Amino acid sequence: MDHQLLCYHLRVVKKRLVLFDFDGTITTKDTFIEFIRFYHGTFKLASGFGLMFPVLALYKLKVIPNWKAKEIVLTWFFKGQDAERFNKICREFSSSVLPRLIRPAALAEIKKYENDAEIVVVSASAENWVSPWCAKNNLKVIATQLESIQGKLTGKISGKNCFGEEKAVRIREKYSLGSYSEIIAYGDSSGDKEMLELAHRHFYKPFRSLTF
Repeated sequence: MDHQLLCYHLRVVKKRLVLFDFDGTITTKDTFIEFIRFYHGTFKLASGFGLMFPVLALYKLKVIPNWKAKEIVLTWFFKGQDAERFNKICREFSSSVLPRLIRPAALAEIKKYENDAEIVVVSASAENWVSPWCAKNNLKVIATQLESIQGKLTGKISGKNCFGEEKAVRIREKYSLGSYSEIIAYGDSSGDKEMLELAHRHFYKPFRSLTF
């Protein structure tokens, strides 16, 4: 009996860890942009980004970092919004819009690992709308957290933006990587580089050419 328990323990500890980026890897579009459209409408989305064009240009030129550009956008669109209402709309977005943005090939790949792996979505997008979709699909999630004070969004990120090196930091904090027999990662941008480097096997833009 003890031998059987030991074998079972080893099988559990040594299962695989599979890491998926969300935006552009699992989805066909950037969900941050699509969420703003869902929350405020296309006109406000367009006018807001029009006004923030200088900020976006500075980000593209690498004058300001990713997190700073993101906080400027978050502040313009969401500062002062009621957190409870915001989360309600996040859940609505997750159930009504996200399913249309999911790549079928990515979902099929996720399903392959369901029985013998820990599957984690690691995203720079806000946990508020990524987490409900992940929960519905029995996936763990590591994502950017938004700050709220006294029930109102501040437009700031709580902690660090889950992008680039922060993805690898957060993964190491949550998982003992040496406990897994294999680590597999999927990503589609430079923001996934450090996460991909954690893996024994990694795939870059793996679903772009697949249509099933």
